[in-house]
Amino acid sequence: MEQKNLAIITYGCQMNEYDSEMVAGVLQAQGGYRLIDDLEQAQVILLNTCSIREKAEQKVFSELGRLKQLKHKNPDLIIGVGGCIAQREGYRIMERSPQVDLVFGTRNIKLLPQLLAEVINKKAKIVNTEPLLEDINPTYIERKGKVKAWISIMQGCNNFCAYCVVPYTRGPQQSRPSWQIEQEVKDLAQQGFKEITLLGQNVNSYGQDLNGEIDFPDLLALLNQVEGIERIRFVTSHPKDFSERLIKAMAELPKVCESIHLPVQSGSNYIMERMNRKYRIEDYVDKVEQLRTRLPQAGITSDIIVGFPGEREEDFCQTEELIRTIEYDNIFLFKYSARPETPAASFPGQVNENIKQERFNRILSLQKSITFEKNQSLEGSVQEILVEGGSKKNPERLTGRTRNNKIVNVDGSDSLIGKKVMIKIVRAKLYSLEGQLLN
Repeated sequence: MEQKNLAIITYGCQMNEYDSEMVAGVLQAQGGYRLIDDLEQAQVILLNTCSIREKAEQKVFSELGRLKQLKHKNPDLIIGVGGCIAQREGYRIMERSPQVDLVFGTRNIKLLPQLLAEVINKKAKIVNTEPLLEDINPTYIERKGKVKAWISIMQGCNNFCAYCVVPYTRGPQQSRPSWQIEQEVKDLAQQGFKEITLLGQNVNSYGQDLNGEIDFPDLLALLNQVEGIERIRFVTSHPKDFSERLIKAMAELPKVCESIHLPVQSGSNYIMERMNRKYRIEDYVDKVEQLRTRLPQAGITSDIIVGFPGEREEDFCQTEELIRTIEYDNIFLFKYSARPETPAASFPGQVNENIKQERFNRILSLQKSITFEKNQSLEGSVQEILVEGGSKKNPERLTGRTRNNKIVNVDGSDSLIGKKVMIKIVRAKLYSLEGQLLN
């Protein structure tokens, strides 16, 4: 069978990156495709999309506009759209972008070989977003890199935060059986991978749908025993389920890194309630203090949304004060954008765009100063990094991360890739550190 050239364009979070690895794996193993980067040479181009922010959605349709020109030059080119936008919009994508031949959802990636075959052989346009709920265990995965890997431990979410489309695009929470996850980790160890990152919309609630078989701290303990794996990370943690048992696991399991992404979204209890976040700021701060008591060196990052409907200046100031109190290592900052189907889209008190931007700029400036100061405090210290490969900005240099997730660039030979090395921090930058290799 002649191989067809496949290109994949991925938008969004690590979950989407992982899904794209599954798309590439299943199509190469079962569909006779070869993964390439050059869109001009591709016979099939698939967009794996994100719907969490309006800006991410705009990028997708801008890309489809550009791909329309390729389709004009090559009428046989197959264009497909998957991911969260596809799950939500379905046929409406083809109405807006007639150049699209295939729309597939977030939970039917395993059907892609037969769906593409039908598109090609029957010259048909197909929309299939019916979820395959009975099995979310990946069959084939084309991993990027050889040092660290993502592993999905669950799909979907039951939280229904007022601003979030995930429960509507990825469905209810469904945890993978622990034995499947353990086997995937063992396979990765045999392939030489050293670090894994466990993925889920709310990893802390892992196992709640498995009839008490196992919970997330127990899963970490199970995977900590896998020989060959040297580091374990996880995202994302919901504060309402962040427990003392999880803090204990992070402190006592040697392979679990001292790093956590704990999205707070706002510093105002009033906004928390409107967001349906199910915790109070006092509880959040208390949990962070518990974590830092056990793990003073822990790296903590968060998500912040400014301009949520009803956000008053006093609410915003409470967010600023929370950031000063916690002193996050970094944050992911967003201006609220109304998403279809979410309750918040119809809330009264929608905030003016100019006010959103002004608040965005204030938070960004505040967090930059905190991040740089925290990075500067590491100058002169000795840190362990796992060398991941060449630096993005300068491939002739190596890059790696500390256990608490600081990016470090260092001079060294490629023979160090995949190894843990000790380095001295010689200079702090805003989003990375410069290191010197120690003998």
